[in-house]
Amino acid sequence: MIPTPSAPRGRGAHGRGQPPGAETAVPPRPGQRARWRRVLPLAAVLGVLLPTVAGCTSSELTRLGMPVPATKQGQVTLTLWQGSWVAALAVGLVVWGLIIWAIIFHRKNRPGASQEPPAQVRYNLPIEMLYTVVPFIMVGVLFFFTARDENFIDRLSPNPDVIVNVTGYQWSWQFQYPQYQVPRSVTRDVTVNGEPWQPGHGTQGLPELVIPTNETVRFNLTSTDVIHSFWIVPFEFKRDVIPGHPNHFQVTPIRTGTFIGHCTELCGLYHSRMLFVVKIVTPAQFRIWISGQQAAQQKAPGSAQ
Repeated sequence: MIPTPSAPRGRGAHGRGQPPGAETAVPPRPGQRARWRRVLPLAAVLGVLLPTVAGCTSSELTRLGMPVPATKQGQVTLTLWQGSWVAALAVGLVVWGLIIWAIIFHRKNRPGASQEPPAQVRYNLPIEMLYTVVPFIMVGVLFFFTARDENFIDRLSPNPDVIVNVTGYQWSWQFQYPQYQVPRSVTRDVTVNGEPWQPGHGTQGLPELVIPTNETVRFNLTSTDVIHSFWIVPFEFKRDVIPGHPNHFQVTPIRTGTFIGHCTELCGLYHSRMLFVVKIVTPAQFRIWISGQQAAQQKAPGSAQ
């Protein structure tokens, strides 16, 4: 029997139940469906990420969620944070690269791939040394930079330019400047007291901490009642204020600005109202402010501000 020739696709071929000349839809091949399944999730992820990244400036992106530092110590903290992320991303790229390489070049249905299972090995000394030694090296490097930066952040100068004695109490702060005397006042030096924040009053009544730029400022922290915590966001650093255990730290402000300080240790009913105002000013503005405080407190001994 002579087989009946079939017309080429698109030239007279038609499916059963279709009139001659009607083209038959060709179903997609399995490989094409699988390819679209891989591409669509990637496109969805990119569709979500691109608007997010486009809304960030380069500085926001490179800081990786950290605020703009206001001190030299904050800059060191930011650099350590960025370096840790770089190390984590490098490890992630290597791991993701190996996973993708294994998926692409060792899949079972790859053209020319053997259908037999690969040779099974029990030990691979180079690989075992790699995943044992490399993590130790990474931990050692991170430990070195962390210890170096912690030593810098905790360093105290023997003769700081400005000293501020900070006293925390339920639920506000007192700031004393022992280098600037007020002879006829109760505390004998420039002192700023505050009251807990009141809803609807803005920053009125909050104690005001004023410090100069480009000078070393040392804080001596004490508490009269419970544990508090002294935190100024752009310092990128905080330290506990513990009764009977004075704490200390030092910063060098590098930019002017006005910020809100917080207590970050739950210290009682009005913990959230334990706020204060921080003003970083130029050295000349700081001297003017100190002179004004000395004059005001000389006339009114023990006044808050």
